[in-house]
Amino acid sequence: MIHRIELTPLDKWQDPKAETAKKQVFEILNLSVQDIKTREIYTILADISKEEAQQVANELVNPITQKVTQGSSSINDFNWLIIIGFLPGVTDNLGRTAFLAIEDIIGRKLNKETEKVFSSTEFLIKAPGLLKNDIVNIGKNLLANELIQSVTVLDKNQLNKSGIPDNAPIVKSLEKIHINEIDLNVSDSHLIQISKKGTLALSLDEMKAIQTYFQNNKDRAEKGLKNTPTDVELECIAQTWSEHCKHKIFDAEITYEDNKGKTTKITSCFKTFIKKSTEEIGKEVDWLVSVFHDNAGVISFNNAIDLVFKCETHNSPSALDPYGGAMTGIVGVNRDPMGTGLGANLLINVWGYCLGSPFTKEENVPEGLLHPRRLRDGVHKGVIDGGNQSGIPYGLGWENFDDRYIGKPLVFCGTVGTLPKKIGPCKGFEKSIEPGDLIVMTGGRIGKDGIHGATFSSEELHKDSPVQAVQIGDPITQKVMSDFIYEARDANLYRFVTDNGAGGLSSSVGEMAEQCGGCMMDLGKAPLKYAGLQPWEILVSEAQERMSFAVPPEHIQEFMQIANKHEVEATVLGEFTDSGKIHLLYHDKTVAYIDIEFLHNGCPRMKLNAKWNPPEWKEPSIKELKKRNIADDWLTMLAGLNICSNEYKARQYDHEVKGLSVIKPFIGKDCDTCNDAGVFMASPLSKEGIVLASALLPRYSDIDTYHMMASSIDLAIRRTIAAGADFGHIAGLDNFCWPDPVQSEKTPDGEYKLAQLVRANQALYDYTKAFKVPCISGKDSMKNDSTRGGKKISIPPTVLFSTIAKISDVSKAITPDAKFAGDYVYVIGTTKAELGGSEYFSMLNYIGNNVPKVDASEAQELYKIIEKLTHNEIINSIVAPGPGGLAVSFAKMAMGGNLGLSIDSSKIPASNTLSDVEILFSETASRFVISVSKEKASELEEALEGAAFAKIGEIISEPTVKFDNISIPVSKMKSCYKSTLQGI
Repeated sequence: MIHRIELTPLDKWQDPKAETAKKQVFEILNLSVQDIKTREIYTILADISKEEAQQVANELVNPITQKVTQGSSSINDFNWLIIIGFLPGVTDNLGRTAFLAIEDIIGRKLNKETEKVFSSTEFLIKAPGLLKNDIVNIGKNLLANELIQSVTVLDKNQLNKSGIPDNAPIVKSLEKIHINEIDLNVSDSHLIQISKKGTLALSLDEMKAIQTYFQNNKDRAEKGLKNTPTDVELECIAQTWSEHCKHKIFDAEITYEDNKGKTTKITSCFKTFIKKSTEEIGKEVDWLVSVFHDNAGVISFNNAIDLVFKCETHNSPSALDPYGGAMTGIVGVNRDPMGTGLGANLLINVWGYCLGSPFTKEENVPEGLLHPRRLRDGVHKGVIDGGNQSGIPYGLGWENFDDRYIGKPLVFCGTVGTLPKKIGPCKGFEKSIEPGDLIVMTGGRIGKDGIHGATFSSEELHKDSPVQAVQIGDPITQKVMSDFIYEARDANLYRFVTDNGAGGLSSSVGEMAEQCGGCMMDLGKAPLKYAGLQPWEILVSEAQERMSFAVPPEHIQEFMQIANKHEVEATVLGEFTDSGKIHLLYHDKTVAYIDIEFLHNGCPRMKLNAKWNPPEWKEPSIKELKKRNIADDWLTMLAGLNICSNEYKARQYDHEVKGLSVIKPFIGKDCDTCNDAGVFMASPLSKEGIVLASALLPRYSDIDTYHMMASSIDLAIRRTIAAGADFGHIAGLDNFCWPDPVQSEKTPDGEYKLAQLVRANQALYDYTKAFKVPCISGKDSMKNDSTRGGKKISIPPTVLFSTIAKISDVSKAITPDAKFAGDYVYVIGTTKAELGGSEYFSMLNYIGNNVPKVDASEAQELYKIIEKLTHNEIINSIVAPGPGGLAVSFAKMAMGGNLGLSIDSSKIPASNTLSDVEILFSETASRFVISVSKEKASELEEALEGAAFAKIGEIISEPTVKFDNISIPVSKMKSCYKSTLQGI
């Protein structure tokens, strides 16, 4: 029986969803509607009575804000109805939650196979002047994403005749289950076609390696297989060998030629630069615990816990479905710490996005791409819902805007966790697998969502990008699963845990099998969302909220009992072996039999060429710049998209849940100035804490990625120690996002882009080593290009460098805002004429050439001094200048404290005579702006003896920033800073 429950906001309350829609219809589509109302609909397909349905309705409604109707109510004087539901098979979190709620309300279990609950949203629109095409445009191009949602538009006449149709998107699969054999004994061109048609993202060399392997494999006949791969085997290899999972470009053999003609051979940028730096630093520090071989990096924190940190990107899926893609980004990265060691407790989330301008004109967005405003709204909503519903606070959040991100946005999501030092007799970070251990999958069921996610993310976005790669996360299901994991962990019921991320079971069980030497798994035992999935789809689906375990047989009963207690579905799929084979069955019939050695080490190493030719860019003369109105430029800079406040969106995230934040995302007297670092207690009321910071400077890549990387590392470290961190206990994460760096007909500048990648890696080695800040984890995302709409758009080479550090005493943490009138203001570090790649030059539509350069030996000595000053509580406020230079630092200090600054530019340490423009807007690295009480000024100056520093002014009670003869009210600065993205 079908029951419809309708929840409508009461008239006396605002309808936020309707108000947002009305605003966006006008601002984005240039259409005008008189009024919009919404209502949430639950369609229940279950064997329950009308009385039980009414009971359910009465429990689902919030009587303070909503009214409930069982059945359909009139649309009154509205003349259009738009119904937005999910397409068959798409994850419906509200429907799933309602299903569980109904079971609790009626006091009995429903049948998951035959009884369903679906959610939908109805928009009632009053717009007598609009035609049906306009209303369809609103539904399809603003309210819904047709990749995952259905859109039904009905006028009042249609509703009067036939009523509102039931929203029941049931999956009806008539496809028969079959195992296909793929004939690879074909021409090279045919091999490439097989790869393209199957979204395998495999090159000709890789396809030929697979061809040779199966031609020469002699032990398949005993399992009933021929010397041609099954579709299960080919898909398994493709997922394992995908750029997303295998990092083939970072592992490539590269012949690098610099601009002087010198040639260098590099075998694996990862091993040569990133891993090598960490290994060498590891010989000098004693707090590295587990790096690069688990789902997240682990560092020591104290005698009780270690810290776990991972940051991921979810760029390609977010480009197709911003909400679902970003949500799976945040809940997916949550599973990385959960699957590190024996399972870390989740503590803090971080997020950051690189996007096109939300003010981009519609006609400038290529066909097939989402408008940056809509994309931004969806990405924010996805991470907000994923984080808030998981009960995990955010610690850092930022946005970076550049029109080159219109083709493919960058969505960074990270999670910090804590891992017990000891779990029973085991070390928390260690895990193992023994032959005979059972393969157990827990969490969500498997569906078609997320199929080819790993291979899809390994290529550019194009018109044929697979719709099924889109997923929607379910944080509620995952939260329940995490509670189960921690109880099973503390009872020592499993030996190994990992998440089912990219590649699904193919990757998780495939990687686990490498630990012990083999596995045997029956795909027919896997729990499915609906019937009709082919065996290869079961294997590679990335349907969310799943973890894989190695459980000793003697513990399986207790393991299952705890899972059942938490209402977590757990299924035994097979066992681990020492056969040397990945042996997959489907209902006891062998469908894959692959050597582990070939699966993990058989991919041919790419051989690539890189050639560096430094670019030269036009830039304005100092004479031209001196003619500009500095005060106007200063205010324009503060209103710029990459400097202004992101508070309107960020406030929708919870940063207070758990009650551990010490220094919050927004600081100052009015708590409305963005902070550059976050400080957190590791546990309630603890003295020891965690400092998180990051830096991302893609504009510098236009000049030289070597200096982009160096400056990013330097800025992240400066922000970290400015907050009060211990300089000797900082770890880094590197997240590379690159355009396609492989030379080809469609990428004629591939050798240059690859040279940019090499140079960034060289700088990462040089500067992490110099600062003794080892990378403990990271991620690379290649092929961040789009050819949709017939236009190729490539992102600028982008690296997010994140830091996690220990602070010995959180009570000594410091913020940028000015605290006391009368404090002296100092600039520490020498300002140079380095406007290349700056926000100032970008504001004037220039790139420039003099990009900031980092002197690590000079900087690290200065940072040791800053550490002592913060630990000894000498400093009252401190800012680490980054984008926008001293101008933004002075403004943040003043805006945060609602106090003024009086500054003498002639006293600011400079490399030579600089103009006011260069002094204010140069982004020279390794500098600080600090305030200190007059009583402690001499102590400060004594500590800084030998360093470049100067007292340049003081904090004043009048809320005005005075820079020589320039005077700008702080209220005016704040208005510019806060208005750009307010309400957007």
